[in-house]
Amino acid sequence: MKKRLTLLFIVVFVCALALSFAGCTPAAPEKKALEPGSNGTIILATTTSTQDSGLLEAILPAFESETGIKVNVVAVGTGKAIAMGTTGDADVLLVHARAQEDAFMAAGSGTERFDVMYNDFVVLGPKADPAQVKVNAPKDAVAAFTAIAAVPSTFVSRDDKSGTNTKELEIWQAANITPEGDWYIRTGSGMGDTLTVTNEKLGYTLADRATYANMKDTMSNLEIVCEGDPMLLNPYGVITVNPAINAKINASGAKAFADWIVSPATQELIASYKINGDQVFTPSAAQQ
Repeated sequence: MKKRLTLLFIVVFVCALALSFAGCTPAAPEKKALEPGSNGTIILATTTSTQDSGLLEAILPAFESETGIKVNVVAVGTGKAIAMGTTGDADVLLVHARAQEDAFMAAGSGTERFDVMYNDFVVLGPKADPAQVKVNAPKDAVAAFTAIAAVPSTFVSRDDKSGTNTKELEIWQAANITPEGDWYIRTGSGMGDTLTVTNEKLGYTLADRATYANMKDTMSNLEIVCEGDPMLLNPYGVITVNPAINAKINASGAKAFADWIVSPATQELIASYKINGDQVFTPSAAQQ
């Protein structure tokens, strides 16, 4: 018995000594990713631009694996996304029409709103550029729209109360023009579908830079004819929907998403998302 105890002591001592010399300590258990849906589900109402740009596909898996919360994405125009929040059919919004966002908050429909990121809008047109926008108004959105209407050249509008459509109408208003006639085509669709129609019709349109960048390879007839006007800035915000609207709203899940998307780690993830080597969204949570 004494020999066995002595032998056991020697083995333990040798092992401890070996670990000490190797600088080894027992490895901490690896943190496992949570299964999406294990902590519930949230409905994210967002714009077609965040979907069509490929951003959501790039960043949402990280949220789901870290939190175990599954994200059901409903990609519509900002107007429809905000309407979903108003009726309690979404838990959290990721949108880009500040005036509509502020009205939503003022009405008490949202609990918190944070800046998330921004990019910009661009005016796209056919390579022949019949309105000569690229020559005469390459950095002036109002002048570009004025030139398009003067020809008139085909212009394709989303006409869906989205953030992009809101910006488009703002530019027409600033130009003192009410667009109407056969040259003004309304799709009532998202950014991707509208770009496809514009490409087919050899027309002009207003698009967010990220969606165009993601679809550029299939838009062989289009190019950027106007960009860089401060009026074309395109900021995005996240809003948690007020749970007082109805009992089905997942308030805790919505807050977890809002906190996650403005966190430094996710802001870096957004900054690292590139299309053909170009950064298409600039994080802005730290600026507020």
